[in-house]
Amino acid sequence: MRTKSPKMNKINVVTLGCSKNIYDSEVLMGQLKANGKEVTHEAPEEEEGNIVVINTCGFIDNAKQESIDTILHYADKKERGLVDHVYVTGCLSERYKPDLEQEIPDVDAYFGTRDMPLLLKTLGADYKHELVGERMTTTPKHFAYLKIAEGCDRPCSFCAIPLMRGGHKSTPIEDLVIEAEKLAAKGVKELILIAQDLTYYGLDLYKERKLADLLRALVKVVGVEWIRLHYLFPSGFPEDVLDVIREEPKVCHYIDIPLQHIADPVLKSMRRGTTKAKTDALLAKMREKVPGITIRTTLIAGYPGETEEDHQVVLDWVREQRFDRLGVFAYSHEENTHAYSLEDDVPAEIKQQRVDEIMAVQMDISRALNQEKIGHTYKVLIDRKEGGYFIGRTEFDSPDVDNEVLIPAEDIYLKIGDFCEVEVVDAHDYDLIGRPV
Repeated sequence: MRTKSPKMNKINVVTLGCSKNIYDSEVLMGQLKANGKEVTHEAPEEEEGNIVVINTCGFIDNAKQESIDTILHYADKKERGLVDHVYVTGCLSERYKPDLEQEIPDVDAYFGTRDMPLLLKTLGADYKHELVGERMTTTPKHFAYLKIAEGCDRPCSFCAIPLMRGGHKSTPIEDLVIEAEKLAAKGVKELILIAQDLTYYGLDLYKERKLADLLRALVKVVGVEWIRLHYLFPSGFPEDVLDVIREEPKVCHYIDIPLQHIADPVLKSMRRGTTKAKTDALLAKMREKVPGITIRTTLIAGYPGETEEDHQVVLDWVREQRFDRLGVFAYSHEENTHAYSLEDDVPAEIKQQRVDEIMAVQMDISRALNQEKIGHTYKVLIDRKEGGYFIGRTEFDSPDVDNEVLIPAEDIYLKIGDFCEVEVVDAHDYDLIGRPV
């Protein structure tokens, strides 16, 4: 028999998807806390409270399924009396709200990506405009994400993000500096700048690209030692950003630039606004202006119409470019995108085969590049202790997605969140083994 949960008026926020969702959950929790609410993030079952807010992802099939499974899990807990209220927000809810309301009616209410004031009101809280930069961070205290813009104006054929997040909207430089200062005051040493497209930053507010100016303002924040750039679109790339990376020691020699493909017919169908020749020229410019820069990219395998010849072009190009970091997604046929009108004609097993072939090439490249680091010393930020190792990262690695430095913990003590100089003594496909010097 269903009974009322005894865990009263404690809100557990569950986050799915990317770093943008993590940021949004942190802002939501900051608002709730400022309203005097008891709030937690992904608490263990015995501590999770009686109210659940699920921040969903709707990017590709696997992410959508994980979000649906999570909603069903908590809807079942509500039915069994283990929680009292379940609310759903985020990208999946923005995109499929009518369907979700019909298919999973046990959820109390669904909210879109721009409905935070309404969600707060439902939770008995008021949206406080004066809380610029106030967040309840969920990452380790020494690094944090800084979202500099919302939404996207790019016309990429395969992407549903504009449907879920709306058009590009930059946050003013002065607000971002305030937020960075507040994070630094809490011990944050690394800022990871995120947006759907960093390179578009400022065009809506200032009528010109202002990422370089933003970086020059952020490097002045006392306490911040690393600033990392995620998600830079290749078309219209502002080259003055490369000057800032080269000149400012706080800006990591690291760029995450999702290129998605390189065969010209596929790039044209994807509506990426670039060509192989232009992309190769941009990559050469990056390496020329910032010697030793680490370039991370992501690719899509199995896009509609992608031929075996197109795939071979990608493989040859990956071998030629020797990217430091690379990930691959199998193409996901997303409703209401431009590409949805195309026939999804690459079978699932071929998509996966192409993903595996690209990653096999990249693994060899990563292993070789890591072997070249043996005997060199790097500044490493210590993230955690796990098993018999302290685990950290160089400036060339972002948390969760890139390589790590494993430092045997016997006979040494390293403080989580501190920097130390580490000599690389061994290397594997995706990790380095080091010792403090």
